[in-house]
Amino acid sequence: MEPVSLQDFVCSLDPASLPRVLQVCSGVYFQGSIYEISGNECCLSTGDLIKVIQVHLQKVVCENPETGQTMVLAPNFQGHFSLLTGPQSYGTLEELVSAANQSSKKLPICFMSTYKIATKARVVPEKQPLKLVAVEMDLGTCCARCVLDTGAQQVLLHLPLSQKGPFWELEPGTHRTLLQVLQDPALRDRLLTCPALPWCSQRLRPEYKIEAIMHMRRSVVKIPSTLEVDVEDVTASSQHIHFIQPMLLSEVLARGGPFPLPTEILEVPDGPPIFLSPWVGSLKKGQRLCIHGVASPPWRLLASTKGRKMPRHFMISGAYQGKLRRRPREFPTAYDLLGALQPGQSLRVVATKDYEGEGLENPGFTSLAMGDRLEVLWSDQALGAEDRDTDVLVCQRLSDEAEKEGEEECGGEAEHQEQIMLPLHTAGGFVEELSDGRRYSLQDLTVQFSLPCEVKVMVKDTNHPADPLTSFPGLRLEEKIVEPFLVVSLDSKPGMCFEIPPRWLDLTVAEEEEPPSQPPGSLPVATVEELTEAFYYRLRKLPTFESQAPPPRPPKSKGLSGQKKQGSKEKGVKEPFLLPKPKVQTWPKTTEDISNLYSQTPGRKKGLTPTKPITQDLDNEHDYEEIVEKFPKTL
Repeated sequence: MEPVSLQDFVCSLDPASLPRVLQVCSGVYFQGSIYEISGNECCLSTGDLIKVIQVHLQKVVCENPETGQTMVLAPNFQGHFSLLTGPQSYGTLEELVSAANQSSKKLPICFMSTYKIATKARVVPEKQPLKLVAVEMDLGTCCARCVLDTGAQQVLLHLPLSQKGPFWELEPGTHRTLLQVLQDPALRDRLLTCPALPWCSQRLRPEYKIEAIMHMRRSVVKIPSTLEVDVEDVTASSQHIHFIQPMLLSEVLARGGPFPLPTEILEVPDGPPIFLSPWVGSLKKGQRLCIHGVASPPWRLLASTKGRKMPRHFMISGAYQGKLRRRPREFPTAYDLLGALQPGQSLRVVATKDYEGEGLENPGFTSLAMGDRLEVLWSDQALGAEDRDTDVLVCQRLSDEAEKEGEEECGGEAEHQEQIMLPLHTAGGFVEELSDGRRYSLQDLTVQFSLPCEVKVMVKDTNHPADPLTSFPGLRLEEKIVEPFLVVSLDSKPGMCFEIPPRWLDLTVAEEEEPPSQPPGSLPVATVEELTEAFYYRLRKLPTFESQAPPPRPPKSKGLSGQKKQGSKEKGVKEPFLLPKPKVQTWPKTTEDISNLYSQTPGRKKGLTPTKPITQDLDNEHDYEEIVEKFPKTL
């Protein structure tokens, strides 16, 4: 095939013959755009191969050949076109008949007038096709016997040969729609007429959008047919050519198959690694992969190790088959207790630190001693510092007698229990009371208990021989992440599969023609991946974690010394030197009822004996006395 312009090729293309392979014979480049202008390909080099897969009609430019005026027709234009025999018009019917005789045309001939024709029978509209069947005498006048086809009937008219036009001769045949005209190669560049258009004659120039595949182009290339480039059809000699079309793993995931899919890595995204697994070093350009499908289930758990100075972080697949045992959870504040409280589940904890309650603010804000046992009940609000509402956690203090099973009556149990309130900012330490020795699967654990959860892996995943989780004394299961992963294996090691998240490791690959070699049977999949510290904290920034509210701040109260300091600063007076007060003062009268709380708790073997006097200055860690007044006596 000889090279032709791209526009001529597309106009003569039969859509049923697609796809077609073209070779660019003369390249084109638009200055100011390397690849695309308005989403269209505008840079083609000589020798490039283009595989045309679709052709779409964009618009049709209608041109008046006499004046050069143009107008744009939409692809769904509803007018009908008739074909003109030539660009010449005739002033009278006699000139039309004479021209037909000179060209040896036989009657009947078709014609139309650009103006209305009024006869005794009816008025013929402009541009209405007429058929001249004979020339005869009518009432002593030489007339042309014509037939007007209205669709419902055929009307016979006698028009004198002296009837003035102008008249245009039409090719015989039926009216054609816009698409019928464009699909007929014989009608290209022919003069047409349409009653719905303002001009007597026009030419149609269609413009198409070509969708094609090119080497190393990730997406389908869109090329306008008006691009000034010559092409040659080389489909017959290019059957063996494979067009490499790059695609991202995210595109493979969205496409949904078919699987298994043999691929080759073309590009690895820049940036630090997200996994610390051995297979990460094999993800290089040229490495062949086999994508087996979408991993199931789609959820993962973030976990961190316990008992080490530098914790390690892991992502555990929902398909993990190891067995886990619950470990007591640790709660640094009462706010953490509130987060662990679940409806219908009992939560009992033991205090690991002494805590001096804010008894002056509210008698219910009780002190705790290390070893006190509590059962968390619900959250509430109580009157706190400066008469403000404070969020508290209502707990039930358990005595040692409450540990005995099968107490006689509920009333007897109540004698050894009391309800206390802990402000959510309580900075005590708590550890969960736990007597659950059952071994759970990961699925059962996440269904029955809330996260975060402390566990110990007792039995490793048999499908993952290198399971590292059993070597740690404890794991903290922190959060569930729902994200699709792809199961992938290396061509050099087809017996072991791993899971890649396209959202965070979106490789650029190209599909291979050779089928992958797979060992028989189901393939083991690595269900535990160690995360880099940077990627772990990147995951912690996900919306799932961002929605968690921060713990409340402790209330700020101003004591006596705090007020004195503020007043002295305002007056510019230097603060006096302070020494610790001697701890021999008696309890203030205002705290007599509060101090009795320690002795009114029956059956407690452990208590917190106050060693410091309670003063109004609650903001300082130590109480001080001013020694300014004692200086003169000493001197």
